[in-house]
Amino acid sequence: MFNRSRQDLARWFTLSMGSILVLFAGILYFLEAKEQMRSFDQNLYDICQYMAAAVEDGNFQNRRRIDLEDVPVLGGDVLPLNTNLVFVRWYSPERELIQFFGDIPPSQLQSESGFQTIVESSSTASSTATPPEEPLQFDGFLSESRSAETLANAGTVRLRQLTLPVYQDGVLIGYLQVAVPLTPVDESLGRLRWLLVFGVPIALGAIAQTGWVLGGLAMQPIRQSYDQLQRFTADASHELRAPLAAIINNAQAGLMDLTDPQEQQLRLEKIISRAESMAALVSQLLFLARNEAQLKPDSLRTVDLTRLLRSLTAEYTPQAAAKELQLICELPEQLLMLRAELALLRQAITNLLTNALQYTPAGGTVTLSAIQQTQQIVIRVQDTGVGISAEDLPQVFERFYRVDQVRSRHTGGFGLGLAIVQQIIHAHQGKITATSKIGEGTTFQIELPLNQTS
Repeated sequence: MFNRSRQDLARWFTLSMGSILVLFAGILYFLEAKEQMRSFDQNLYDICQYMAAAVEDGNFQNRRRIDLEDVPVLGGDVLPLNTNLVFVRWYSPERELIQFFGDIPPSQLQSESGFQTIVESSSTASSTATPPEEPLQFDGFLSESRSAETLANAGTVRLRQLTLPVYQDGVLIGYLQVAVPLTPVDESLGRLRWLLVFGVPIALGAIAQTGWVLGGLAMQPIRQSYDQLQRFTADASHELRAPLAAIINNAQAGLMDLTDPQEQQLRLEKIISRAESMAALVSQLLFLARNEAQLKPDSLRTVDLTRLLRSLTAEYTPQAAAKELQLICELPEQLLMLRAELALLRQAITNLLTNALQYTPAGGTVTLSAIQQTQQIVIRVQDTGVGISAEDLPQVFERFYRVDQVRSRHTGGFGLGLAIVQQIIHAHQGKITATSKIGEGTTFQIELPLNQTS
């Protein structure tokens, strides 16, 4: 069950994170392609502007005359501006070819103004316009761009073409058409595609492995809780089985012999005793189930801890005297005021005192003390009893745990007293610890934070 749950967690983690990764990679590629094309178009536009600025418009014998002599590439005495230029063409305002550099173009301008991506065959030197995909507004000109993609056909090259209308004094004097290869953009985006093609699967594998590890870590508390629940259920069933069997046996024996009233009385008393034992166990189990979480602030009241400890000492002094024990209460002179749930705190201290008196032999001493430190109040219950071994000490707060040879069923307990104490202290945001040595005694220390004090 846990392995299947772990696989499901890892699968869903990989699916969700993988989807995010793929989406991120797609967005990254789109934005990078868009940015590279924008930068490329800007450079091409700057070249066209530089060339158009060299065009001279004048009149010769009352006729308009366009002088292209100083235009880079088109002019006869000027060195080419950029050797990467595939072609440069100048058309009249009527869209008729006037002058060109590169392959022989159509005599009539057919392209719209703005940017276009075209595909030219290197073998035939012919070009066909590629329909625009996405219009972009760039410095007042209509840009049309396509995402850079490698052509499958051999012997073809993608070009970026700009058809720029040239104005002087508000009058259209012609059209400048320039094209450069898109090879730098294609190569850059090609490298990015290869990086994504190999990087995304590797990242998905790492995500899957991470999901498997995190799934295992997430399942550990659930597995521990499940194991504790199974152990708790088994222990509770075992504890309830013994008194139920005793009740059934005594009832059956009482029904078999109806002539002896004294025997029937004895059987009934055993039934009542076992039933009371079961009622106590059920009550403790209900308490543990109902007080799992921390206490709400509105349930806390200001408690005079000094008065509480003195009343408990007076209450348990006769019981200690009956067992020939000395019960000592050590308290500071100042009052110890604490915000707590009085009934629960009383029960916690009562359980500790009961344990201390029960497992301290005659002639021993039980000490109940409390002090106030800088950030907390410390309550100690110390005895000179039989003690707890180092192996058993870490488990004393577990439910249904009994230390062998000492905390046996003959004492009448169920192994829930210290678990209840710990749960009460944790509900008050406190801490309880135990220290002990065999034959020297045990000390239980409760630490309650002062942020709950008045």
